[in-house]
Amino acid sequence: MIYFNCDYNEGAHPHILQKLSETNLEQTPGYGEDAYCKEAADLIRTLCHCPDAAVHFLVGGTQANLTVISSALRPYQGVLCADTGHIHLHETGAVEATGHKVLSLPSVNGKISARQIQMAYYDQANNDAFEHIVQPKMVYLSSPSELGTLYSRKELEEIHNVCRECGLYLFLDGARLSYGLAAEENDLALADLASFCDVFYMGGTKCGALFGEAVVIINQELQKDFRYMIKQKGGMLAKGRLLGIQFVELLKSNMELYLSLAKHADRLADQIRYALTQKGYPYLVETTANQIFVILPDKAIAALTQNFSVTYQCRVDDSHSAIRICTSWATRTEDVDSLIHTINTLPD
Repeated sequence: MIYFNCDYNEGAHPHILQKLSETNLEQTPGYGEDAYCKEAADLIRTLCHCPDAAVHFLVGGTQANLTVISSALRPYQGVLCADTGHIHLHETGAVEATGHKVLSLPSVNGKISARQIQMAYYDQANNDAFEHIVQPKMVYLSSPSELGTLYSRKELEEIHNVCRECGLYLFLDGARLSYGLAAEENDLALADLASFCDVFYMGGTKCGALFGEAVVIINQELQKDFRYMIKQKGGMLAKGRLLGIQFVELLKSNMELYLSLAKHADRLADQIRYALTQKGYPYLVETTANQIFVILPDKAIAALTQNFSVTYQCRVDDSHSAIRICTSWATRTEDVDSLIHTINTLPD
């Protein structure tokens, strides 16, 4: 079985494993207070053009999401997100378990708009029963979104402006950020995220690291006492240097490894898209990063999944379903060739 169901099936890039091995017996302070975490944090601040940013390293995306959101919100406040959002559908109620409601908004291709956010804020603020309704205080986005789509610079700036108008924090989940930065249609730079977001994170787990997410807090209101929240939520890794070492390797030399791994995945996804398009298959949503959401006849899916693992997305009609095909930083060219050969022979 060849796996195209996600982008974290493999372990870690060899450069990272080599560096972890080389530094294995070094003695360092714990809990992220080591020189490697400091070096990685300085790299991120430089890349973001934001010398005052606070940078913290956590193990995984769900942990990062619930820690950031619960740290920022008061007990009566909630977080706005797309109805397809990861915190809404794929984290087993982790945010709600911290005592904060996820306030979902109807999405278009996985994204929400500045206008929707503005309306949601004023609907609560101007309601006669406002004190009886959870108060929106944060907006959660992911880019790429759960449907693989990207926010443009213009869209993110518009959302930023509405958040400033309404006093909302803007938080961007960057678990797949590298693949978005490397996508053909992308016009966002890391410095733009630092300009428009109060907090975001750079994902390592899905792009070459064994594990790890780098949380970047721009808003100084949210920086205070954040390490207390990391500890309380079980996120303060004793051997924190393992996180710092990995991000140094990924991000040094102007993110050379981080972006090259993402470009590899995105370009292989382009080859698969071309084959699917040539067969005349439609898409659930058009994407340019490493996730492909294609609609296939059920009999074609049955034939495909004899040798390839993909993710079932949704039923489209009586005889068609949408699946997700996902490439990764470690996807092999020969596996893509094999997949394309199978696509070319699928039944109509």
